[in-house]
Amino acid sequence: MIDAGLVWVGPSPASIRAMGLKDAAKKLMMAAGVPVTPGYIPGLGAKDQSPECLQKEADSIGYPVLIKAVAGGGGKGMRKVDERENFLAALDSCKREANSSFANSGVLLEKWITSPRHIEVQVFGDTHGNLVHLFERDCSLQRRHQKVIEEAPAPGMDEATRQAICGAAVRAAKAVAYVGAGTIEFIADASEGLRADRVFFMEMNTRLQVEHPVTEEITGVDLVEWQLRVASGEELPLKQEDIAISGHAIEARLYAEDPAKGFLPSTGRLERFHLSTYRARIETGYEQGDAVSPFYDPMLAKIVVHAEDRAEAVEAMDTECATAVVWPVKTNSVFLARVFESAEFRAGGIDTGFLERRQNELMAMAGVDDKTVQIGASEVLRRVQFPGLPRKEARTKRLPRDLLGFRLNSAPRLAFPIAVDGVIALVEPDVAGHTAWTIDYLGDTGVLVSNDEGQLFHFDVPRTENAPGASAADGAILAPMPGKVIAVDVAEGDAVEAGQRLLVLEAMKMEHALTAPFAGTVAELAAREGQQVQVEALLARVEKAAD
Repeated sequence: MIDAGLVWVGPSPASIRAMGLKDAAKKLMMAAGVPVTPGYIPGLGAKDQSPECLQKEADSIGYPVLIKAVAGGGGKGMRKVDERENFLAALDSCKREANSSFANSGVLLEKWITSPRHIEVQVFGDTHGNLVHLFERDCSLQRRHQKVIEEAPAPGMDEATRQAICGAAVRAAKAVAYVGAGTIEFIADASEGLRADRVFFMEMNTRLQVEHPVTEEITGVDLVEWQLRVASGEELPLKQEDIAISGHAIEARLYAEDPAKGFLPSTGRLERFHLSTYRARIETGYEQGDAVSPFYDPMLAKIVVHAEDRAEAVEAMDTECATAVVWPVKTNSVFLARVFESAEFRAGGIDTGFLERRQNELMAMAGVDDKTVQIGASEVLRRVQFPGLPRKEARTKRLPRDLLGFRLNSAPRLAFPIAVDGVIALVEPDVAGHTAWTIDYLGDTGVLVSNDEGQLFHFDVPRTENAPGASAADGAILAPMPGKVIAVDVAEGDAVEAGQRLLVLEAMKMEHALTAPFAGTVAELAAREGQQVQVEALLARVEKAAD
């Protein structure tokens, strides 16, 4: 491409090759005086990658030890080994994954760092020999070695350590005559806080990274603009002494995944996709109505805030994540909000194991309280009994006397209509108790979605003509996930037995048989063979046989 006369935006191929393999990059960094993590690098003292040699080197380093693919990235080809007897099995697994992912089964070994912090430095070079850093980012909040939350500057970073790590990053970039935007990644032993003598080079990313907005926010620099200016042959717009830190910035990655199901990817049509832009910078390639495919990275958006200090930025991020409304695709928004509410996170007590240690408490869903049911039920009633009627007018109408049937998060619920002096009481949210409460009615799907402090509740509006008095336990068969109907075994009016297969849904390359919850009659059939359906879509309804 370059030989054809086109302009390459970014570092030279030689720089990319020099930093492309972790073992080669570490050797280069050692020669440049950049500290690297203690361990074993093939070619330095030994050339053998045999299991016997690697086992011996791991024993010498001491456990726990980290096996890393030399061509790896994104957590692939990486295994932590706590005990000697587990080393060979972990090595075999690591090499197999590395070969599959990168066509290179080579590995290196590193001493496992206690209380590790992932600190990286943004560097930028031009073709005139100028090279600067734009300070550090903390990317320690990770899950399965994938970054989830990044912030700049790094919490607890003193000036001496900052100068040491940023100086090492500049030396690393100069060692490969780097041009354009790049990131030098370090691992820090934070067992006694951040210290200049406990920060080690890990690798270099020879590109602009996902988390670059936090650097832009604290420096006021447009890194994409710099990329284009440098590619055009210009010098860097600023000298090192002209770049300063202003405030604090945090980025959270909103993923299409279900924390309650082990963070499995969640796909389907985005019936609702609303992210606040009041305090946040939102970067996304999706909009409401788009479909989330299982074939691409599950990140829906980057939510970025900037404030005068870290405490204010954390509060803003908490609010942004707690008010996100995405439905029916599941996201990690509540999980993120709970991270920002954590006392340990707010105190800066983070490392790469934080999310794993706190996963259970961060994933625990709050119970459904009476307030939620009351507000949701009253709204369901108004939508069904008095469609299109404003709240004030609905208050003057008489209530039906029957129980109201509906589904809350797919579970059948019954509630007496809420009444005050014989009229509908459309209960207003208690601001003190429900600061982030919102209600969103999906008229085309018959679903009401509410958001209470980041946790989504969806109420299925009754679908029958006598809806206000219908029982929620009406045998509605809902799609458990987006998928394709590949078989329909019944027709409307058919008599069915409890447990009898009604239809088959194919999702995530698996078949899911949906059966009758009890003996009765197929009163409604909304699915047809070959149809693509969304999560929670009504597929059929079985009417219970009379006792």
